[in-house]
Amino acid sequence: MDWTLAGGLVAGLLIATVTAPVGVSGAVFLLPVQLSVFGVPNPTITPTNLLFNVVAGPGALWRYRLDGALRGDLTRRLVLGTLPGVVLGAVIRVYALPGPGVFRLLIACLLLPLGLWLCGRARIRPAHRPSSGDASPPRHITALALAVGVVGGIYGIGGGSLLGPILVGRGLPVARVAPAALAATFATSLVGAAAYALLSLVSTGDVAPDWALGLACGIGGLLGGYLGAHLQPRLPEPSLRLLLGILATAVEALYAAQVLV
Repeated sequence: MDWTLAGGLVAGLLIATVTAPVGVSGAVFLLPVQLSVFGVPNPTITPTNLLFNVVAGPGALWRYRLDGALRGDLTRRLVLGTLPGVVLGAVIRVYALPGPGVFRLLIACLLLPLGLWLCGRARIRPAHRPSSGDASPPRHITALALAVGVVGGIYGIGGGSLLGPILVGRGLPVARVAPAALAATFATSLVGAAAYALLSLVSTGDVAPDWALGLACGIGGLLGGYLGAHLQPRLPEPSLRLLLGILATAVEALYAAQVLV
């Protein structure tokens, strides 16, 4: 096996194992690896990340389904908002943000608040844990999901992994948010990958995904996502959030420095 594909398999496995328990798509942290380690060009890297989500997503979702965690209307509300948003984000990414400098700056701007939020929540316990009757998100959740879907389509993460931290910050339990966020990420990534495939037919440049690398990372993520979802009840949530926050903040600092230099 080519070393790049083997590296992608291992990277997808390790990242998904850590991120699946908190409902954050491994694509958030896989993207800088593809950009700097594997040298995936822009904007090919975004649809490749979406391809990773499509292949890797069923692993964690199947585990959560076996545990009975995929229920309620939260998943439906997230998907209704993020699906149209990810298509719009794909168009913006191809026609308005093709340059690597702008793309690196976008990575930095997205990962900084995510990393700081995760670090902060690792030290603060929620004031209350909503019951099943208090589980419905606010009515504006679909509009919020639309905006996050646009950002997710540009960044190649589907959007669900950004909605997850927001919803948990509003008081919803991670055990309920994580499966819904991953389901939304899977659905929007499927649509987003198809949108990029269509755009590649009418656009010049590297718009289609790197199929071999995306599939290799996705297979690793498929296994890692199942393992991570299986381990969720046994892992301390504060430690996981702190680890993800440190990683996100470190990657943000790296790309911010590269843009400024």
